[in-house]
Formats: sequence, C-alpha cells, structure tokens
Amino acid sequence: MEQFIGDEQVVSPLETTQPKGLRIAAHVISAVFHPILMPVYITYFLLFIHPLVFDGFPDLGKMQILATVFINYALLPAFTVFLAWRLKFAKSVFLRTQKERLIPYALTMIFAFWCWHVFNNLDYSPPIFVTFLLGSFIAVIIGWFANIYFKISMHGLAIGGMLFFLISLSLTGEGSGGIYITVALLIAGLVCTARFLVSDHKPFEIYAGLFAGIAAQWIASVL
Repeated sequence: MEQFIGDEQVVSPLETTQPKGLRIAAHVISAVFHPILMPVYITYFLLFIHPLVFDGFPDLGKMQILATVFINYALLPAFTVFLAWRLKFAKSVFLRTQKERLIPYALTMIFAFWCWHVFNNLDYSPPIFVTFLLGSFIAVIIGWFANIYFKISMHGLAIGGMLFFLISLSLTGEGSGGIYITVALLIAGLVCTARFLVSDHKPFEIYAGLFAGIAAQWIASVL
C-alpha cells in the first residue's frame, strides 16, 4: 500500500509484509474490476446473460448499447485520465491524490449523465437498465463531492453499486436467482480485500465508497 506525505511517496508496511503472490493477485483483481469497467460488465450481463431484461433485442442492437456504455464509462474516462497525466495535472494515471481526481471526476460526470440521458429518452430502454445508469451517474456525483473532503475509494463506489443492483435485481426481477447474489458478494469481498492489501486508501475510505455506491443505486431505484 502506498501513502503520500506531501510530495513524497511512502510504501506502507501492510503491502510489503504480504506474500508476493498475494500482492500480485490483489493487483490483478483491482485491475480486472476497475471502476470504469464495472458499468460495462453490468451492461454485458443484462444484455447477454440475464434471460429477460433485453429479451428480443437483436444482437446488433445489443452490441450498439454495449459500445455506447463502454465509450462513456470506460474509453472517455480513461482518455481523460491519460490527458490529465500528459498535461501534468496528475503525476501518474493512478490518480494518487484527491486533487488529481477532480478533473476526471468532473468530466466523467458529464459522460455518465449523457449516457443515462440518451437511454432514458429511448422508448425501448428497459427501466431496470435506465435505473442502473442513473445510479452510476449519482455514484460519480457522490464520489466527486466526497473527494473534496477525503479520497473516497472509486473501487468501493463501483462495487457497492454493483452489489446493490444485483441483489435488488435478484430479489425483485423475474429470471433472476440466488446465484447472482452469491457472485456479487464474492466479487465485492475479493475487490474490497484487494484494495485493503494494495491500495493507498484508509479502511474508512474503502467502506465509505462501498456504502456510497450502495446508496447511489438505492436513490436511483426510488426516484
């Protein structure tokens, strides 16, 4: 785990005392379940795995929906971070400090809003999908405001939203089952554990992200 004092980077004893294989696994899990990829994974799940949400949609239409979500939630935010790094607004693409995260958060809010707005105004969009996009947008807003006061975990935000959404879908939607809840809990446990091991976050920041992500999807579900 890396911590920063002023402009100096300090390696926390927690990461250095862990076995190398465990640290590598934690980094891989953190990368695979990166926050900008979670909306893409959930969209893919709704499009191609869940039996009812997009039932009857043509394959081309499904791919266009997936591409739209990928562009707005993964490609454009990643490009924003890259530009922030190249323009010296951030020291690295890992956005180690709260200040470095302000611009990417602000622009990602725009991308997330646009994605939700587009699908919200399409008559054929399944309501549960639109609700998920709204919750993701709200999560980015919460993350931006929280980041003013402390470095809330982006992984926590994404995983919390995923957890609430899949549990809610399993309990209230047809064609769902307990397997989705099991998988969601397993992923949440793995990612949060990985962040405890190899991130520079305090435990509070990870828990705050997790519960903020849950709250964001809950707010979207009741609006």
